[in-house]
Amino acid sequence: MRAQFRRGLVGAIAGLLILSLPRALGGGAPIVATFSIVARDPETGDFGVAVQSKFFNAAAIVPWAKAGVGAIATQAFANYSYGPEGLRLLEQGLTASEVVRRLTEADPDRERRQLAVIDAKGNVAHFTGSQCIPWAGAVAGPNYSAQGNILVGEQVVRAMARAFETTKGDLADRLVAALVAGQEAGGDARGQQSAGLLVVRQGAGFGGSDRYIDLRVDDHPEPIRELQRLLRRYRLTLQLYRAMALESEGKLDEAIALVRQVLEQDPQDGEKHYRLAGLLAKSGKAAEALQILERAITLNPHFRLLAANNPSFERLKADPKFQRLLSEKGGARL
Repeated sequence: MRAQFRRGLVGAIAGLLILSLPRALGGGAPIVATFSIVARDPETGDFGVAVQSKFFNAAAIVPWAKAGVGAIATQAFANYSYGPEGLRLLEQGLTASEVVRRLTEADPDRERRQLAVIDAKGNVAHFTGSQCIPWAGAVAGPNYSAQGNILVGEQVVRAMARAFETTKGDLADRLVAALVAGQEAGGDARGQQSAGLLVVRQGAGFGGSDRYIDLRVDDHPEPIRELQRLLRRYRLTLQLYRAMALESEGKLDEAIALVRQVLEQDPQDGEKHYRLAGLLAKSGKAAEALQILERAITLNPHFRLLAANNPSFERLKADPKFQRLLSEKGGARL
């Protein structure tokens, strides 16, 4: 009993010491204790950063990337300016090593920083200040660098490196696999709280931006698992956008086939049923369109009002079943 009490007391004291370190070391910035990976896919040219931390919304601070330029992770007593300034230097043509040297030499608090940079050619460089809380360090390989601080040990970043090198799939798959492996190897010594994934690709993001994938889990008991869920949903959303593009090109049969595939993976999403119903109605498949629309309204009654003003359902407006579905008394109910 006494032994258990002593172990608990030691753990509590250690926790308080970690929490008090920002003040003890004379800085007001919080510790973004984390493990992260910066990487480049040489086949696509994509750059990405993935991060996990026992720190609220770490992905709002750590990852930086720009298509055709490179990627950066800034953490520990994170110097936020390393992100935008580092990308600016990379865009000027400096190598990853030159950027790390330029940023850290100009920083009087560099010994409390951790930084990783990958440039447009896949060169990587990293820096871990001597005052970063152990375990702190990095492992680099072709087109990637995995790093962390306040980790249970070096095995965390080594596991991340192995996972990144051996995982099949696109850059996002490999980055998330690295996070999973790092956590399974022990991860952040304080536990889990937030995670994020950033992948940039020229013109592939919303509105033609380069932020192809930009996902964040700010506060969650299992942030990496939640990040995996968000990535799956995001990819389904991309397929839905592709179906909408096919529709605008007049390729209704292809659009219908694609939305059916999406629904097989996400059958409880009312919006996807609603989209399919509209496509079916436009292609003249009235009976199935009404059946799918009823399912959409069952899952989300808000689609009843939307359907009334959707030109995709113009051919169905005289159909008694369509009118019943849209009436307040009729239609399927939750």
